[in-house]
Amino acid sequence: MTDHVWQSEIDELAHRKALAVEMGGSERVARQHEFGKLTIRERFDAFADFGSFQEVGATAGAATYDENGAMTSFTPANFLVGVAKVDGRPVVLSGDDFTVRGGSSELSIGAKRGFSESIALELGLPHVRLVDGMGGGGSVKSMEKARRPLIPQATGMDVIAAHLATAPSVSLALGSVAGIGAARVAMSHYSVIVAETAQMMIAGPALVEQAGQPAVTKEELGHARVHTGNGAIDDAAETEEEAFAMARRFLSYLPRNIHELPARAEVGDDPQRREDSLASIVPRNERRIYDMRQIVEAVVDTEGDGSSFFEIGRNWGRSIIGGLARLDGWPIAIFAEDPAIYGGGWTADGCQKLIRLLDLASTFHLPVVHLEDCPGFLIGKKAEDEATIRHGSRALIALGQLTTPFASVVIRKAFGVAGAANRKPGSTHFRYSWPSGRWGSLPVQGGIEVAYKAELAELDGDAVEARIAEIRQRLDRMSSPFLSAETFAMHDIIDPRDTRPLLCDWASLVADARPLGQASFTYRP
Repeated sequence: MTDHVWQSEIDELAHRKALAVEMGGSERVARQHEFGKLTIRERFDAFADFGSFQEVGATAGAATYDENGAMTSFTPANFLVGVAKVDGRPVVLSGDDFTVRGGSSELSIGAKRGFSESIALELGLPHVRLVDGMGGGGSVKSMEKARRPLIPQATGMDVIAAHLATAPSVSLALGSVAGIGAARVAMSHYSVIVAETAQMMIAGPALVEQAGQPAVTKEELGHARVHTGNGAIDDAAETEEEAFAMARRFLSYLPRNIHELPARAEVGDDPQRREDSLASIVPRNERRIYDMRQIVEAVVDTEGDGSSFFEIGRNWGRSIIGGLARLDGWPIAIFAEDPAIYGGGWTADGCQKLIRLLDLASTFHLPVVHLEDCPGFLIGKKAEDEATIRHGSRALIALGQLTTPFASVVIRKAFGVAGAANRKPGSTHFRYSWPSGRWGSLPVQGGIEVAYKAELAELDGDAVEARIAEIRQRLDRMSSPFLSAETFAMHDIIDPRDTRPLLCDWASLVADARPLGQASFTYRP
């Protein structure tokens, strides 16, 4: 073996890297496994393409030395960062090593975390955060060690905000996540929590109790059902492997950054496919519901054994269905009302979910399709208490600010202010309707008793119902979508079975009509 000039230093480097790979030691690694969690290095290996991870800062950490300057121990930093490939495309990977001080602020975590955010921005690369701990927010012990209090400064938030406007950001909650760690999960385009091995909270049970509030558990504060139900986290996974698969799939619809268009996938589905079931899926009785997701999945591309529709946030804002999909291979964003939830009425949280989807589409140049069955905003005390009109107005403004092509298909209802979302304000685009489409300032069903209140008050018993039926029959004829099409108020009435071919043609038509670069406004988490 050749003894090189710098052999001793090369040997020390190898020794330090070997110690870094041991993380917090075998006992703490075993404890991580006991809780059903992978170590951070196992997570990187499972998420990235095989052998593609290139670590930066493996030798960062804390060492002790004897009186002769020889290293006697080495504890690696509790935060890892590097560059890897996911499905052949480069990404920045970062994550907490919970086996070393549970992700607290010691051991270079702040500097390495800042590097991960900055390098992702500088190179215009997607950033995937694997969060498991406090994320470097500091502790009482760190204050005692520094001999001074640490004033909160939100250091690096400007970089995170700039990255959200530049390249995709994904955060996975893989353990007990609190403080800055929780903020890092929320400050992303897409987030996933592992249902039974992870929790997310602003502060843990001990601090909650010390603040004078009732005692609670980590699960009561931060279980997946809490935060996927309120929208703080988009989706939940049963296992870490499933969370990794969801993150990879989300990234597959997006470009590397705003200076590229989303890549067209290989087309394995006939763009002219006509689904015969669509001609009968909407009941004539407007009080009966149907499966809107069945329509979405019939219209978009199929991929392998399933649909290309990737739903985001299924457990919150549930009256609006939203997510990503492909039409003739082209990535799109798509949303629709769910008649099974409040009849499809727009709720405060549904509007907030829609705003996030529209902002994502504007940021990364995704055309948007709306399959509409909207009876209007949800009404009643709950709707007023939740400021539905405020959030609904913001959603309509977000639609008007959308920087990408838009198309709508009215499936059944388009009523009231929210029903106006069949059109992108200030834009010329295609608007279609199925023969089942109906629209107006308010549904006929709810408006007859109001409009004809005085006349109906003069009738008794069966005469009231007979008169209502007569009025309804007359108004139903006047509500025909064909009357709107005659004046071009609706562009075309289409056979439901032609929906996919029309939208696939549209996706190809508008593919080159998308400006690159940053939108006039930037993404807000």
